[in-house]
Amino acid sequence: MAIAVQNGAEPAYKRIQNAIRERIESGKLGPGDVVDSERELAKLYSVSLMTARHALADLAREGVVERRHGAGTFVAQPKVHFNRLLGYTEQMASLGLSVRSRIVSSGIVNREHEIAARLGLSPNSRLVRVERVRSAGDEPVAHEICYLSGEEFGGLMDAPLEKASLFTKLERDCGVELAYADEEIDATNADHRLAELLNIPRGTALLRIRQLIFSTKGRATVYVIGLYRSGRHTLRIRRFR
Repeated sequence: MAIAVQNGAEPAYKRIQNAIRERIESGKLGPGDVVDSERELAKLYSVSLMTARHALADLAREGVVERRHGAGTFVAQPKVHFNRLLGYTEQMASLGLSVRSRIVSSGIVNREHEIAARLGLSPNSRLVRVERVRSAGDEPVAHEICYLSGEEFGGLMDAPLEKASLFTKLERDCGVELAYADEEIDATNADHRLAELLNIPRGTALLRIRQLIFSTKGRATVYVIGLYRSGRHTLRIRRFR
């Protein structure tokens, strides 16, 4: 297939894609907004219909836009790719999205025997427990419960975690640098409480990720149970041979 290239510059379809991305990143186009049609793009950039179609097809494969038969092309809802150890705030920032957190509950617990053991603590150890609903823009997209040692990190109870990144607070205020995580991933469905918290129908499919996060010293530091709206998140795994 011939793709238009002008005077050794980048292919025309790339120019179209970059222009669409720039409009999305600048906020001129938001999730659900209509993107120019193939014919409109072809006329605007003086390219063939095939080149414009190629540009939109690539963006659709990347998940930037979605094409609806008979309706047109629309900006896709943002998706998080879980391929790096980032806190939710950092994940959203990488997509150019603002994050809000609502603390559902927080406190010290001492009966989470299995979680304490995962963190290398005695079964009845005091644990900081923070439950939050995470939103991207105005949409609640995740429910997370974080556990940490109460003896070491009890001071985090006073941190403004509705506005701050837990990862950042650990690294800047507690001097703990996080390095890697062991994860267990499966699927579940929203019960009545989760449905209310995430503003979704009961029974909606959710991606569940249990993370045991280690410091650069190899010490288990944080245990996270995260439930994520499956339509907003993508698990991307890179395999090496």
